[in-house]
Amino acid sequence: MLRGIAASLAFVAAASFVAACGPSVDLKQAVQVTDVTTGWFDAGIVEGKNKLVPSVTFKLKKNADVKLSSVSLNLTFTFAGDQDHTDDVYVQHVDFQGQETQPITVRTKWGYTADPPQTRAEMLKHSQFRDMDAQIFAKQSSSQWVELHRVRIARQLLTQ
Repeated sequence: MLRGIAASLAFVAAASFVAACGPSVDLKQAVQVTDVTTGWFDAGIVEGKNKLVPSVTFKLKKNADVKLSSVSLNLTFTFAGDQDHTDDVYVQHVDFQGQETQPITVRTKWGYTADPPQTRAEMLKHSQFRDMDAQIFAKQSSSQWVELHRVRIARQLLTQ
């Protein structure tokens, strides 16, 4: 009898594991990035200098027939035309509420700084200011990272 109970428990555990993993989803086809806004967030004064950091806000929307409750995200930030990452931001868990997520805002720790009296608006116009791109990658559980979207960070000042 104990052997039967152990076998039943093993079966339930295995079935639960398979159900938790679920079928693999082609995220490139199943999920779209929507409502994208970008800009340079006013991060305040850091070590006596004005600081601006790149910021991306967006939603994820999944196709109606896709069974997907959450994804992980990795956003890479590079200077326009470069391949080397200036900064990466990992978001471990993003839940879908129905067919889409709540707005997701991602900001880097890296940013431009300038000594006062240079204003933040002047920083965006400075000759040494370089534009940045952000790439949004997603994955489900142990699948591979898939690029969903690439966007240029707009030269606009964000205060929220």
